[in-house]
Amino acid sequence: MRLFRLTLATIFRRKAWAIFILAVITLPFALPLISSATEKPLLVQPARILAAWNTLWVGTLLWGFFTASRQGEDNSRSGMGEYFQTAGVSATRQLFEIWLAVFCYIVPATLIAAAVCQFAAAPGDPVERSAWWILNLQYVSLFLLAVGPLLALAIAISSRFGSIAGFAITLGLTLYGLWGVGYLDNMLKLEENPALQSLWLFSPQYRLADLTQRLHFKLGALPREVFWQAATYFAGILAVYAGLSRICFRTKRA
Repeated sequence: MRLFRLTLATIFRRKAWAIFILAVITLPFALPLISSATEKPLLVQPARILAAWNTLWVGTLLWGFFTASRQGEDNSRSGMGEYFQTAGVSATRQLFEIWLAVFCYIVPATLIAAAVCQFAAAPGDPVERSAWWILNLQYVSLFLLAVGPLLALAIAISSRFGSIAGFAITLGLTLYGLWGVGYLDNMLKLEENPALQSLWLFSPQYRLADLTQRLHFKLGALPREVFWQAATYFAGILAVYAGLSRICFRTKRA
């Protein structure tokens, strides 16, 4: 795991991760203080929920994808990937170790966001509070299942086409899956279109991994069947992206 340790240390030395982690910790408490939520105490906790998870999403989409893209490009451009390959580390393992190093920074940030919701924004009602743990665990699971394959895709694309392409493609794909598919769905409800219907069916539904509104409005945990369907869906995307990432990933520039 030499490449993993090297990538982990490289990311650590650049210190940008600290800004990401600090934002996830502090913004859920700072932003409600400068918003209209202070006028009604009941709005403070929902505001913290929105701030915590939105900060995590934004930080992951910007810092996470940028870092993954940069590491993918550096590995192929600097000759490091070629060196490790001659040392017996296959391309598949290199991709995995780089991905794991980036993912090790995303996981703590995700757990911090969930902890903020659990301990600083949980409902006072005992019945609602008992389901709060389950909903937070569901959100953590779906978020990591959705984001993990995208990090690998960013690394792979960047190793072949450069960090700008890797970052832009994964960012655009995620934004489309979070919001674009919703607009497309609304268009199809107004007017049927076979081409758009096919596009919608094959679009990544990342909005299924965003449970922020469910936390915000205290709608309770997802039913077990619905959660496992969503988890299976993202596991399928993981398998597809893993294959695409391995095909696209290269250890040296042509």
